[in-house]
Amino acid sequence: MRLTTTRAIMIASLLLVAAATSEAVPDDAKRYLIIHADDAGMSHSVNVATVEALEKGVVTSASIMMPCPWVEEFAAYTRDHPEGDWGVHLTLNSEWKHYRWGPVASRSQVPSLVDENGYLWQSILEVATHAKADEVEIELRAQVERAQALGIPLSHLDTHMGALVSRPDLAEVYVRVGLAFDLPVLFLRPDNPLFETRFPHLVETAGLACQQLDAAGLPILDTLIMDVGKTGHEARKAGYLDLLRNLKPGVTQLIIHCGQEGPELEAISARWESRDSDRRVFTDPEIRAELDKLGIELTTWRALHQRTAGAKKAKKPL
Repeated sequence: MRLTTTRAIMIASLLLVAAATSEAVPDDAKRYLIIHADDAGMSHSVNVATVEALEKGVVTSASIMMPCPWVEEFAAYTRDHPEGDWGVHLTLNSEWKHYRWGPVASRSQVPSLVDENGYLWQSILEVATHAKADEVEIELRAQVERAQALGIPLSHLDTHMGALVSRPDLAEVYVRVGLAFDLPVLFLRPDNPLFETRFPHLVETAGLACQQLDAAGLPILDTLIMDVGKTGHEARKAGYLDLLRNLKPGVTQLIIHCGQEGPELEAISARWESRDSDRRVFTDPEIRAELDKLGIELTTWRALHQRTAGAKKAKKPL
């Protein structure tokens, strides 16, 4: 899994977006997009598909599930490509029926995070019901520290299946860990419509969290798109094109899940066709052409962090 020269040049140019300001388009009218592949490290087929989407497509960012069996394969790829945008996909649950994983921390340190078989809880509801916040912090730190020990050049943190925004105290731990490691966390401002529709329990927490992230010079998204909501390859492709055409100004993250069709992925996930479709859509030249036509600028968490940290430094008194 080697990075092509063309891909390396593309990533370098994305980093320049952090400092660049277009004279033709006012900054508040520009549309920046992180195309983000979740679940790297989950399986070999996911790793292969994610690399393909990075190398041959328009995916600009990925996050890695540190408790999963195939994490070392993807970690080796990130070490070869330190300019890439690599996050820790902070994982508190193990959702599949026959393919399970446990915590990175010792089970004796985090007993509230595991079921009777020693695996992480299967559902987000079980996490929200059982997890103790202090043990969650132990596990999150263990996952980030494992990523560091594997030499992954980290750019951000996010949350697998939203487990860390299932309770206000877990969201507070999530932000606190990001601040401790000086890493951006996937978060939204409390006036975002998603809080009213999906996270009403987090509005108060989000206000304080955003104050802390702003003070630390860590970037916050304007918009998050989590799923195209369609099945079947052609319907998914049409849905993604529609999303791009209706993208709002500001910084948006589009979350996708790449996979490569085959026995491994089919045995793990009933949604394998959607994962394979995401790989195909975001390596399709039509998607790149549409991004160019619409004037959407691809970016990364690393670039955003450079921009916000630079702005914070510029405001410091002499």
